[in-house]
Amino acid sequence: MTLVARGFSLPAPSPWYPFFRSIRKDTVSTKSRTRSKTRLSRALGIALTPKAAKYLEKRPYAPGEHGRTKRKTDSDYAVRLREKQRLRAQYGIREAQLKIAFEEARRRQGLTGENLVEILETRLDALLVRSAIARTTAQARQMVVHRHILVDGQLVDRPSFRVKPGQLIHVKAKSEGTEPFQVAAAGGHVDLLPKLPPYLEVELDKLQARLVRAPKRIEIPVTCEVQLVVEYYAAR
Repeated sequence: MTLVARGFSLPAPSPWYPFFRSIRKDTVSTKSRTRSKTRLSRALGIALTPKAAKYLEKRPYAPGEHGRTKRKTDSDYAVRLREKQRLRAQYGIREAQLKIAFEEARRRQGLTGENLVEILETRLDALLVRSAIARTTAQARQMVVHRHILVDGQLVDRPSFRVKPGQLIHVKAKSEGTEPFQVAAAGGHVDLLPKLPPYLEVELDKLQARLVRAPKRIEIPVTCEVQLVVEYYAAR
């Protein structure tokens, strides 16, 4: 029997309850995402975000109770799977997206593994991170989805948009004054990210970057044994 059925009256909820609940939900979700990325970075042995890199320096072992203990030798399948997961995590994409890119890479001339990374590197969200306009792939994706980014003057709201050589990526004029882009324009992310690759020309003060040519695998700052990824999909 409930308190209401017994004759007790419950106090009316505060009109501020939805507001404070939403703040708490956002705070918790942000912490959960950070913790998730950190744990994934430790499990895969690579830093997926600048913050995760600091955690890896302090705890360079897998998460969990038995993270420090030496594990048994992984099977060939486990090694290939982990390498595929590493590639996926570094670009922050779904399995279906990676599989589509792999099929395209296989149809191209040249080495399939190198083609795969070169295809993924032309994604709009990836190039925003490489150019230090965004700090992480998640932030880059948010910038694009929230309609802050233009390509050759045209608004693009798909993080998976494939940028072609010669195209100019830049921030919408109305968005340039917002805090995230002011931090980027001041070079706030430069020291946290890998060195600018040679296939990009960037003017951070103007919040713009140009893909001058197609990326080459050797130039792309991605940690992955691509041949193992090819072997993973070839065996399926």
